[in-house]
Amino acid sequence: MIIDYNLQFSDAQSVTADAASTNVIDLGSDRDIGPGEEMKIALNFDVAMGGSSPTLAVQVQTDDNSSFSSASTVQTSRSIAAAAVGDTLVMGLPDTNERYVRLYYDVGGTSPTMTVSASIVKDAHQYQSYPNAANS
Repeated sequence: MIIDYNLQFSDAQSVTADAASTNVIDLGSDRDIGPGEEMKIALNFDVAMGGSSPTLAVQVQTDDNSSFSSASTVQTSRSIAAAAVGDTLVMGLPDTNERYVRLYYDVGGTSPTMTVSASIVKDAHQYQSYPNAANS
């Protein structure tokens, strides 16, 4: 599967507290994409969830400005209580009239730790994460 750099919310982002994704996707101001194929959000765990009773819920947020000063949550995932390396959470990509989209990671538990990568993809079931060889 090909992952477009411009459609990545997070690339091996360390999540230890509530946080927004490192990247914001700009859908553009002039768009009329018409009918097409359903896109998905694939969130992959690069490092397993750690800490005491860690949980993670992922929110899809939109706004008309890139600073997200008036963000709206348009979708929230189920709460995940355990995830191993390679586990993937797949969410549908909701329709929006807003220009900017990001993910917001809502974590719980005591000293939660995890590393995630998330992107907009066409075929989420084929996504496989591999360690970054550049960091070896």
